Amino acid sequence: MTRTQRPRDVHELIRTLPDVPVLRDRCRALAALDVLMDGRGGSYYDYDPAWGPDVEAALMNNGAGDEYTILFTPDGVFGRGFDHESWMSPYTNEDMALWPGLVDTLPDVFRPLLAEPAFCDDDVHVATVVFWRETSDTAWRAGPVEIPADTSDGTGHLFAVLAAGTPEAYREFAENYYETSIDPEAVHHVWNLRPLTEPALKSLNPHLDLPRATAMLSRIGYPGTR
Repeated sequence: MTRTQRPRDVHELIRTLPDVPVLRDRCRALAALDVLMDGRGGSYYDYDPAWGPDVEAALMNNGAGDEYTILFTPDGVFGRGFDHESWMSPYTNEDMALWPGLVDTLPDVFRPLLAEPAFCDDDVHVATVVFWRETSDTAWRAGPVEIPADTSDGTGHLFAVLAAGTPEAYREFAENYYETSIDPEAVHHVWNLRPLTEPALKSLNPHLDLPRATAMLSRIGYPGTR
């Protein structure tokens, strides 16, 4: 899937996601690139290797009300996203209920996460996209959610770069978001989780020095920084 071929909904997303180890590396690479590009600790993509006990988290927050979290747990992976403009948002109904089918078949091992305060507003889980993969699964799964033709769950908006899964997709996003041109070789270098070098760093952010950048990458568990 290319940058322009965005997944239309969660059902298409789960058909494009790679196996868990590849997804984890992809999430960490996105965070590493964005941490370096931003340089101030307010990156669009982030990664927390100590989100909870034995739980790592890949995070996206655009600062305008849209976000996702992908949790890598001992029981598997749980992903949820929220598009604040989607008609599938709990805020569009008086009961603040999740869209029908969104979590109907969510495995019991992940159900406690529906009450996780970080994902809730007034004790209601806030999401328009939910997907998962247990350790015993051979594929990604989502609930039997039906999405009307005139409605979007936000998948294409939220997960476009992650689903594309290429350094070119990130570079296209970042050049638009940060309004600057970016060296493709530097993006490839970090995308492949190679040890950070001075030339790669300066191509991404000339205002960061190597010790500070290394410390920032250490926080997200970038290989070779601990």
